[in-house]
Amino acid sequence: MRRVALRGLAANKTRFISTFVAIGLGVAFLVSVLIVSGTVSSTFDTLFADANKGTDAFVRSSSVIRSEFGQDRYGRIDQSLVAKVGSVPGVRVTLGDVGGEYARIVGSDGKAIGSSGQGPPTLGGTWLSDEGLSPWRLAEGAPPGPGEVVIDRASARDGKLEVGQTITVLVPQPETFVLSGIARFGSADNQGGASWALFDLPTAQKYLASPAKLDAVVVAAQPGVSQTELARRISEAVNDSGISVLTGAQRTKEAQDQVAGFTQSLTVFFGAFAGIAVVVSSFVIYNTFSIIVAQRGREMALLRAIGASRAQVLRANAVEAAVVSLLASTLGVLAGVGLGALLTGVLKSTTQLPSSGLQITAGTLALGFGVGVFVTMASAMWPAVRGSRVPPLAAMRDVAIDTSGRSRVRLGLGLAAAAAGVAVVLDGVSADDLGIVGLGALALLAGVIMLGPVIAGPVTRVLGLPAPAVKGVTGAIARQNAMRNPQRTAGTAAALLIGVTLVSAIAVLAGSLKASIDDQISRSFVGDVTVNSGSFGEGGFSHDLAGQLSRLPEVAAVAPFAYLSVEIDGDGQNIAATDAATAGKLIDLGVREGKLTDLDARSVAVIDTRMRSKGWRLGQEIPVRFAETGLQKMRIAAVFTRNDLTNGDYIIDDSAYAANVANVVDQLVFVKFAPGVDFTRGRDAVAAAAKLYPQAKVQDQQQLKETYTQQVNFFLSFVVVLLMLSIIIAVIGIANTLKLSVHERIRELGLVRAVGMTRRQTRSSVRWEAAIISVFGTMGGITLGFFFGWAFVTGAGEAAHLTFQPQYGLLFGILVVGGLVGVAAARKPAKRAA
Repeated sequence: MRRVALRGLAANKTRFISTFVAIGLGVAFLVSVLIVSGTVSSTFDTLFADANKGTDAFVRSSSVIRSEFGQDRYGRIDQSLVAKVGSVPGVRVTLGDVGGEYARIVGSDGKAIGSSGQGPPTLGGTWLSDEGLSPWRLAEGAPPGPGEVVIDRASARDGKLEVGQTITVLVPQPETFVLSGIARFGSADNQGGASWALFDLPTAQKYLASPAKLDAVVVAAQPGVSQTELARRISEAVNDSGISVLTGAQRTKEAQDQVAGFTQSLTVFFGAFAGIAVVVSSFVIYNTFSIIVAQRGREMALLRAIGASRAQVLRANAVEAAVVSLLASTLGVLAGVGLGALLTGVLKSTTQLPSSGLQITAGTLALGFGVGVFVTMASAMWPAVRGSRVPPLAAMRDVAIDTSGRSRVRLGLGLAAAAAGVAVVLDGVSADDLGIVGLGALALLAGVIMLGPVIAGPVTRVLGLPAPAVKGVTGAIARQNAMRNPQRTAGTAAALLIGVTLVSAIAVLAGSLKASIDDQISRSFVGDVTVNSGSFGEGGFSHDLAGQLSRLPEVAAVAPFAYLSVEIDGDGQNIAATDAATAGKLIDLGVREGKLTDLDARSVAVIDTRMRSKGWRLGQEIPVRFAETGLQKMRIAAVFTRNDLTNGDYIIDDSAYAANVANVVDQLVFVKFAPGVDFTRGRDAVAAAAKLYPQAKVQDQQQLKETYTQQVNFFLSFVVVLLMLSIIIAVIGIANTLKLSVHERIRELGLVRAVGMTRRQTRSSVRWEAAIISVFGTMGGITLGFFFGWAFVTGAGEAAHLTFQPQYGLLFGILVVGGLVGVAAARKPAKRAA
């Protein structure tokens, strides 16, 4: 029987080409994701290990704020620790370090380099004079002195900057420095895409921290002193619970773990799309093998009639599936290695990562190969079991009857899963629990797929009604063909349904997000323009800009906004800082209790939902811990109801911001014009004042909305591109189903041709059949996606302030594209049928 299976496979190779492609694409995507993430992690591990190999101990504050966004923030330490640590036996050299603060280099064209807050960070720090302690290596020029700066080589190249030039660096106010040198981070042109401006210690303290304050003390040991022993001696000498001492190895491992956490998140994110592609592939495989088994019903019956047992027929089908799975998975793994190499090359060229070999591990290859084999075998075995049950007398028949649509077990299970899914989704919506909504969505999707063969016949009967009206007998035949095998129709459409469901749900979410942003800005921003830095929490403008704008005769009120991370009541929180005296004139926060103008350096405003959840009351003191100044008791002076523009549940006054943060930076400045000043005049005055800041964008209300909605559009486009792989696999499935269906109906096609149907009519019939099937899958996907999108928007809860507003035009476009996809997939099968 194995010989029969292998000969049958060899004689019908073209049947499995599209199955190879479907399996291979899913496996290739999975393998490439694992290779890219492994290569990036390995590259950074090597980069940090090389850069920090001279560091034997690292002394810093033990006070840390675990940020909701961005990097964790550590407190600062006194510069006196440099001498104290330097006196410890076994210490060779100690250097004070200030680093990781916002600084942005301006290129020779006057444009700020990088995209702070929207990409890799733009940072400033200290040039460490000891080569063994510094991760930086001079490529050109000399170390910085007073009034000088060294920048990374990638930024010098991007900004067309050369040693000896006078350049501008935003720290955050624009300051000019002589470019004394250009450096590399270890063997890379920059630190993973981040731009760096490096100063001598006094300059770094002046612009990035505070006089006599440091972020860390970096230590090198004398020969023969281990890192562990050195760290122990320093800890005993310092004897301060507020100080933490790490070995150089621990410091390197910490940096590597931060990158590993990021790459793991990316792996999970991209791996989810690879998983979707694999699941869609399983439907294509299942449908393909189901049709092949149906086509070979007489062959299997003949084998049974001449003595083959059911087990032998099953083994023959299993051998066929195993060969297909092994070959397709191997091709997928090989394609994944190539795709991984391509994506890694693109990543390195865009982020200036150092060159390193691809990290292709046995585990990665085994996982990709194993997933391909498992999915193929699991998807092919049920059709194989059905094929083994073909009775010998079936060899006498020409046509097999499909009864899948009348299965009571399928109907019962499908209805139960779908009903349970709907109930769980609605429960999650009422509880504002998106995790429960997600579980319900999975159950409902599974139920709909199980019900597919049950509902395919009635639904395609309705969807196919236009076909006879438009194409006459040709359309009627196409409609009947789509109806007569519900299992085939449902299986073909299921692959498309999954992809369309996800795209539609994302489209609904994106439309709702954009509508919510529009509503929130419209109801909350009552000023005229904003000066936007394009940053969120990392970088921005000097606080001086707000003062300069407030002194313009064209301006009536100015409210700067900064976003920073603190710890409130033990939890990391993002809070906003603004000028409480003027913010109410530009932003409608819906203050319910107290007054915003009551805020001072020792008080805070809290949103009402947080007040209720914490059980707080107006006037109560709550613990707020800042990275630099530690724990502060702050009084609740006001309660507000809208955080549309605060991006958090807490607000402090600028005076509190300045008292607890050395490097004061604003991300947004809201401006209201004076009475009688027309918009153009006011905007021009603001733009002129902000001209010193190259990153400044003066925007009216509509432009501010567009800035935020562009990010939503980018995310939507990005996700749709990733989901396109699953849709491509679904299209392959439609084409494969039609091709095999045409082969199965060869006598029927010959008969209709004999009684007068032209080639053109035959092609049209197959194309219309494909369109009906693809519209069936697309409409099901849009319906589910619409419901899931509503559930996630509504289930996000009151605090999210989301408005349910789908993009109906986009959903209609998805429906049209779904129909066209079917027609495109039917091109070759239709040609063959004719």
